[in-house]
Amino acid sequence: MAKDPMFLAVGAAVLLVALILMLGIGNFARGGDAKKSNKLMQLRILAQFGAVVLIVIFVLLRRGG
Repeated sequence: MAKDPMFLAVGAAVLLVALILMLGIGNFARGGDAKKSNKLMQLRILAQFGAVVLIVIFVLLRRGG
């Protein structure tokens, strides 16, 4: 399964969401610009949506549907 391109895309999407989340939380913790933190969290929501869509597609393809 590790050589499946769809599996790798799902993994990359999940890692992207985690990276954006860590950047946003780090910015909050440092007391950084609130607008930047807010934009990072909005970007995380979009990336998370994309990751969920990829996961659903992956599961449907694996089930043969």
